[in-house]
Amino acid sequence: MHFNPYGGAAAELAAKLVNAEPGAPLFDVLKAADYKPLRALDAGQERDVRDWVERLREVFRAPGVDLLNELLAESSTTPYISTHDGRAPHLHYARADAPIDVRIKAYTAAGMAAVFCEDAERIGWCGREGCGTVFVDTSRNGRRRFCSTKCANRVAVASHRSRRSA
Repeated sequence: MHFNPYGGAAAELAAKLVNAEPGAPLFDVLKAADYKPLRALDAGQERDVRDWVERLREVFRAPGVDLLNELLAESSTTPYISTHDGRAPHLHYARADAPIDVRIKAYTAAGMAAVFCEDAERIGWCGREGCGTVFVDTSRNGRRRFCSTKCANRVAVASHRSRRSA
């Protein structure tokens, strides 16, 4: 499925933040996700983003209009059209010079809202019991149930063994 930039990269960043190891430096997560412009987070911004990540986790557990509207309202800044890096005009939901925690909130809220509006079923939580990994389903058919092939195979093998022993 082809999402707009917010439904693609921004929602993927939301998933990466939610899936990050507890206590992992957020700067490293953002850098690995190629988030730009990247600046260091002070202690207050780090706490603010970690609290935000828990709110994003709620969206992956139970996506809904009310929750997403709350996040959008909380993260609202003035949208504007940008043409940076020679790209075609596109919307940004926070200014590039805004504090990084403000930009992360606006970016991820807009991304999750865009995915939800396109197809809420594409906001996923791994179907393997005990796995807490979240994902944004960008597959063609939109029927992804697991975070990875590894988890899908574990469930399939367990199901096969259960049928054979019965």
